[in-house]
Amino acid sequence: MTKKLIAFLMVVGFVGLMGTGAWAAEEPTKKAKQTPQKLYLTPKEASAMLQKDPKHILFVDVRTPAELLFLGHPAGIDKNIPFKYVNYSKIVTTKKGGKKYASWKNPNLVKEFDEALKAKGLTKDSPVIVICRSGDRSGMTATALYKAGYKKAYTITTGFEGDMNKKTGRRDLNGWKNAGLPWTYKMTPELLSVKPTAPAK
Repeated sequence: MTKKLIAFLMVVGFVGLMGTGAWAAEEPTKKAKQTPQKLYLTPKEASAMLQKDPKHILFVDVRTPAELLFLGHPAGIDKNIPFKYVNYSKIVTTKKGGKKYASWKNPNLVKEFDEALKAKGLTKDSPVIVICRSGDRSGMTATALYKAGYKKAYTITTGFEGDMNKKTGRRDLNGWKNAGLPWTYKMTPELLSVKPTAPAK
Protein backbone atom coordinates (compact mmCIF):
# COMPACT_ATOMS: atom_id res chain seq x y z
CA MET A 1 0.00 0.00 0.00
CA THR A 2 1.50 3.34 -1.06
CA LYS A 3 2.01 6.29 1.28
CA LYS A 4 -0.42 8.40 -0.77
CA LEU A 5 -3.17 5.78 -0.45
CA ILE A 6 -2.63 5.48 3.31
CA ALA A 7 -2.79 9.27 3.69
CA PHE A 8 -5.98 9.38 1.61
CA LEU A 9 -7.67 6.70 3.73
CA MET A 10 -6.71 8.51 6.93
CA VAL A 11 -8.28 11.76 5.67
CA VAL A 12 -11.45 9.96 4.58
CA GLY A 13 -11.71 8.26 7.95
CA PHE A 14 -11.23 11.53 9.82
CA VAL A 15 -13.86 13.32 7.74
CA GLY A 16 -16.23 10.41 8.29
CA LEU A 17 -15.83 10.64 12.04
CA MET A 18 -16.45 14.38 12.01
CA GLY A 19 -19.54 13.92 9.84
CA THR A 20 -21.10 11.40 12.18
CA GLY A 21 -20.47 13.53 15.24
CA ALA A 22 -18.30 10.79 16.78
CA TRP A 23 -16.51 13.43 18.82
CA ALA A 24 -19.69 14.36 20.74
CA ALA A 25 -20.65 13.18 24.22
CA GLU A 26 -22.53 9.90 24.58
CA GLU A 27 -26.30 9.93 24.93
CA PRO A 28 -27.27 10.27 28.61
CA THR A 29 -29.16 7.39 30.21
CA LYS A 30 -31.46 9.76 32.12
CA LYS A 31 -34.55 10.54 30.03
CA ALA A 32 -34.77 14.20 31.09
CA LYS A 33 -31.31 14.79 29.60
CA GLN A 34 -32.13 13.22 26.23
CA THR A 35 -33.12 15.30 23.20
CA PRO A 36 -34.64 14.50 19.77
CA GLN A 37 -31.60 15.90 17.95
CA LYS A 38 -29.13 13.96 20.13
CA LEU A 39 -26.67 16.87 20.09
CA TYR A 40 -24.76 16.22 23.30
CA LEU A 41 -21.57 17.88 24.54
CA THR A 42 -19.21 17.42 27.44
CA PRO A 43 -18.11 20.69 29.07
CA LYS A 44 -14.70 20.46 27.39
CA GLU A 45 -16.26 19.86 23.97
CA ALA A 46 -18.54 22.86 24.46
CA SER A 47 -15.60 25.01 25.54
CA ALA A 48 -13.62 23.95 22.47
CA MET A 49 -16.54 24.84 20.16
CA LEU A 50 -16.92 28.24 21.81
CA GLN A 51 -13.22 29.04 21.62
CA LYS A 52 -13.17 28.17 17.93
CA ASP A 53 -16.11 30.34 16.85
CA PRO A 54 -17.69 32.37 19.72
CA LYS A 55 -19.34 34.97 17.46
CA HIS A 56 -21.51 32.43 15.67
CA ILE A 57 -22.70 30.39 18.69
CA LEU A 58 -25.31 31.37 21.28
CA PHE A 59 -24.31 30.15 24.77
CA VAL A 60 -27.12 30.25 27.36
CA ASP A 61 -27.36 29.24 31.02
CA VAL A 62 -30.93 28.21 31.88
CA ARG A 63 -30.60 28.04 35.67
CA THR A 64 -32.29 30.58 37.93
CA PRO A 65 -30.58 33.96 38.44
CA ALA A 66 -30.03 33.02 42.10
CA GLU A 67 -28.03 29.94 41.05
CA LEU A 68 -25.77 32.05 38.86
CA LEU A 69 -25.37 34.68 41.55
CA PHE A 70 -24.44 32.31 44.40
CA LEU A 71 -22.83 29.37 42.55
CA GLY A 72 -21.26 31.12 39.58
CA HIS A 73 -21.58 30.50 35.85
CA PRO A 74 -19.38 29.71 32.84
CA ALA A 75 -17.31 32.67 31.71
CA GLY A 76 -18.53 33.86 28.34
CA ILE A 77 -22.23 32.98 28.44
CA ASP A 78 -24.34 35.27 26.27
CA LYS A 79 -27.48 35.17 28.38
CA ASN A 80 -29.26 33.73 31.42
CA ILE A 81 -32.71 32.56 30.30
CA PRO A 82 -34.24 30.52 33.15
CA PHE A 83 -36.06 27.31 32.25
CA LYS A 84 -37.97 27.77 35.51
CA TYR A 85 -38.54 30.55 38.00
CA VAL A 86 -38.65 29.99 41.75
CA ASN A 87 -40.65 31.86 44.39
CA TYR A 88 -38.49 31.63 47.53
CA SER A 89 -41.21 33.19 49.67
CA LYS A 90 -43.71 30.40 49.04
CA ILE A 91 -43.44 26.73 50.06
CA VAL A 92 -45.68 24.09 48.49
CA THR A 93 -46.33 20.39 49.08
CA THR A 94 -45.09 17.93 46.46
CA LYS A 95 -47.05 14.92 45.17
CA LYS A 96 -45.01 12.70 47.47
CA GLY A 97 -45.82 14.83 50.51
CA GLY A 98 -42.51 16.66 50.70
CA LYS A 99 -41.94 20.42 50.76
CA LYS A 100 -40.29 22.67 48.20
CA TYR A 101 -40.28 26.26 47.00
CA ALA A 102 -42.99 27.14 44.50
CA SER A 103 -41.77 27.20 40.91
CA TRP A 104 -43.14 27.50 37.40
CA LYS A 105 -41.80 27.03 33.88
CA ASN A 106 -40.76 30.12 31.96
CA PRO A 107 -43.69 30.78 29.59
CA ASN A 108 -41.46 32.95 27.38
CA LEU A 109 -38.55 30.51 27.11
CA VAL A 110 -38.43 30.14 23.33
CA LYS A 111 -39.32 33.80 22.74
CA GLU A 112 -36.36 34.88 24.87
CA PHE A 113 -34.05 32.57 22.94
CA ASP A 114 -35.39 34.07 19.70
CA GLU A 115 -34.58 37.55 21.01
CA ALA A 116 -31.10 36.51 22.14
CA LEU A 117 -30.39 35.03 18.71
CA LYS A 118 -31.52 38.19 16.97
CA ALA A 119 -29.45 40.39 19.28
CA LYS A 120 -26.33 38.42 18.32
CA GLY A 121 -27.18 38.44 14.62
CA LEU A 122 -27.83 34.71 14.49
CA THR A 123 -30.68 32.50 13.21
CA LYS A 124 -32.34 29.20 14.15
CA ASP A 125 -29.80 27.50 11.88
CA SER A 126 -26.97 28.69 14.14
CA PRO A 127 -25.52 26.49 16.90
CA VAL A 128 -27.00 27.07 20.36
CA ILE A 129 -25.33 25.60 23.45
CA VAL A 130 -27.44 25.25 26.61
CA ILE A 131 -26.17 24.57 30.13
CA CYS A 132 -27.89 24.12 33.51
CA ARG A 133 -26.84 22.52 36.82
CA SER A 134 -26.44 18.90 35.71
CA GLY A 135 -28.11 18.49 32.30
CA ASP A 136 -31.84 18.03 32.98
CA ARG A 137 -33.09 21.55 32.31
CA SER A 138 -30.68 22.08 29.42
CA GLY A 139 -31.94 18.84 27.84
CA MET A 140 -35.56 19.91 28.20
CA THR A 141 -34.72 23.36 26.86
CA ALA A 142 -32.94 21.91 23.83
CA THR A 143 -36.02 19.77 23.17
CA ALA A 144 -38.28 22.84 23.33
CA LEU A 145 -35.98 24.70 20.94
CA TYR A 146 -35.97 21.77 18.52
CA LYS A 147 -39.79 21.79 18.50
CA ALA A 148 -39.65 25.52 17.76
CA GLY A 149 -37.49 24.97 14.67
CA TYR A 150 -33.95 25.30 16.03
CA LYS A 151 -31.60 23.16 13.93
CA LYS A 152 -28.56 22.86 16.24
CA ALA A 153 -29.61 22.96 19.90
CA TYR A 154 -26.79 21.37 21.91
CA THR A 155 -27.01 20.41 25.58
CA ILE A 156 -24.07 20.05 27.97
CA THR A 157 -24.98 16.71 29.52
CA THR A 158 -23.30 17.19 32.90
CA GLY A 159 -24.05 20.88 33.31
CA PHE A 160 -22.21 23.45 35.39
CA GLU A 161 -21.98 21.65 38.73
CA GLY A 162 -22.17 18.07 37.49
CA ASP A 163 -23.97 14.94 38.67
CA MET A 164 -24.36 14.06 42.34
CA ASN A 165 -21.73 11.73 43.78
CA LYS A 166 -23.62 9.34 46.08
CA LYS A 167 -20.44 8.51 47.97
CA THR A 168 -19.55 12.08 48.90
CA GLY A 169 -22.96 13.73 48.72
CA ARG A 170 -21.42 16.41 46.51
CA ARG A 171 -21.45 17.31 42.85
CA ASP A 172 -17.80 16.48 42.31
CA LEU A 173 -17.96 13.91 39.49
CA ASN A 174 -18.12 15.99 36.33
CA GLY A 175 -19.56 19.24 34.97
CA TRP A 176 -18.05 22.57 33.87
CA LYS A 177 -16.60 23.51 37.26
CA ASN A 178 -15.01 20.11 37.90
CA ALA A 179 -13.47 20.15 34.42
CA GLY A 180 -11.41 23.18 35.46
CA LEU A 181 -12.98 25.43 32.81
CA PRO A 182 -13.23 29.20 33.34
CA TRP A 183 -16.17 30.44 35.40
CA THR A 184 -17.14 33.54 37.36
CA TYR A 185 -19.60 35.03 39.86
CA LYS A 186 -19.79 38.28 37.93
CA MET A 187 -23.29 39.23 36.83
CA THR A 188 -23.99 42.03 34.37
CA PRO A 189 -27.32 43.60 33.31
CA GLU A 190 -26.76 42.23 29.79
CA LEU A 191 -26.80 38.65 31.05
CA LEU A 192 -30.12 38.92 32.82
CA SER A 193 -33.38 37.86 31.25
CA VAL A 194 -36.63 39.81 31.34
CA LYS A 195 -38.67 40.18 34.51
CA PRO A 196 -40.29 36.81 35.37
CA THR A 197 -43.93 36.40 34.49
CA ALA A 198 -45.95 34.70 37.24
CA PRO A 199 -48.09 31.74 36.15
CA ALA A 200 -51.78 32.34 35.54
CA LYS A 201 -54.00 31.52 38.53
